[in-house]
Amino acid sequence: MFVRDYMSTSPISIYSGTPIFEALNIMKKNKIRHLPVVDKGRLVGLITERDLLTVTPSPATTLSVFEMNYLLSKMIVKDVMKTNPITVGPDCTIEEASLIMREHKIGSLPVVEDDGLVGIITQTDILDALIRIFGLRKAGTRLVLEVSDRIGALADILAVVREHQINVIGVACREKENQRVQIMLRLSTVEPESLVHDLQKQGFEVKSVS
Repeated sequence: MFVRDYMSTSPISIYSGTPIFEALNIMKKNKIRHLPVVDKGRLVGLITERDLLTVTPSPATTLSVFEMNYLLSKMIVKDVMKTNPITVGPDCTIEEASLIMREHKIGSLPVVEDDGLVGIITQTDILDALIRIFGLRKAGTRLVLEVSDRIGALADILAVVREHQINVIGVACREKENQRVQIMLRLSTVEPESLVHDLQKQGFEVKSVS
């Protein structure tokens, strides 16, 4: 579960002297919202669709539409791009990339290796990764249990699952209050009734089956 497995490789990039209207057209044509800015093979910035759509000459209120469009046509990416963008390497984990995006409130991360741009990973890529990790497109059952937060709890649950010869597609855990934890299992079965019965018999609290 590394960035290299989910990033867009060979991303479309532009140079800092690109007119902003041209950059916006590139985004619309390719249905993307983030463009790395590369000069002489080196990443120098990042520009987003929002950056381009919110560009306004100053003082805008004193300009006619013609004058405003004229000034915008003269602006280049260098005037509005984010310089020194936060980057990650291809061996960064998906979890780390998600945390970086969340903490810095950004929607993408250029991926750099050996000083060269090798990819870009976006919030959409992160969501696609989670969908694949949890096997949400695979037929099966979503089972949620609540147990005491103790060593071996998950192993005990999986032992019961193994007895029923059911494959585990995905696992997630969420801490609750009072030393409790919820465990979500994605299972490769559409008939979980006997497994649920045995889990309850073992004392596990089954909160949801879907």
